[in-house]
Amino acid sequence: MLSRMLRSTDTRYSVITRILHWLVALLIIVLIGIGWWMVDLSYYDRWYNRSLELHKSLGMAALAVAAVKIAWAIYDNKPGFADGIKAWERTAATATHHLFYLLMLLIPVTGYVISTSAGDGISVFGLFEIPALLRVSERLRDLVIELHFWLAYGTAALVVGHALAAFKHQFIDRDGTLRRMFW
Repeated sequence: MLSRMLRSTDTRYSVITRILHWLVALLIIVLIGIGWWMVDLSYYDRWYNRSLELHKSLGMAALAVAAVKIAWAIYDNKPGFADGIKAWERTAATATHHLFYLLMLLIPVTGYVISTSAGDGISVFGLFEIPALLRVSERLRDLVIELHFWLAYGTAALVVGHALAAFKHQFIDRDGTLRRMFW
């Protein structure tokens, strides 16, 4: 029982893998939503600074959870693909997961660079501060802002594609792919 909880089997993801998957998914969706909402706030809106601080804190939390998720994915067994999955679907699924891992690191790192570009650290929920490690020029900061924006919206598109593929496998192919990631 405990080994099933801790390690994935050939047919099902472990409880730890599922918790990390859904926690990262929730953080990504919330961060994209907050980011999309806050860019339209004016400087005088009472949520302008609050939303920015929340976005930064959640972004650093997402980076930490993503690092744990990636380390766990390296350690844990990975269930094989369901029977009947075509070769191109296997390739697409593998590429998508690797791209997600890359984006889970790049987006918070670009956010960190933006937030600390003036030399100030990031307060994480008012509990502790992540110090600024480097100071960047305004030109580089603007470039990183653009990169952060496009990576986030690219991730949103990837999330939609990932969800649609999971629904297709569950409800059209009926191969149980989605069920392996649920409780």
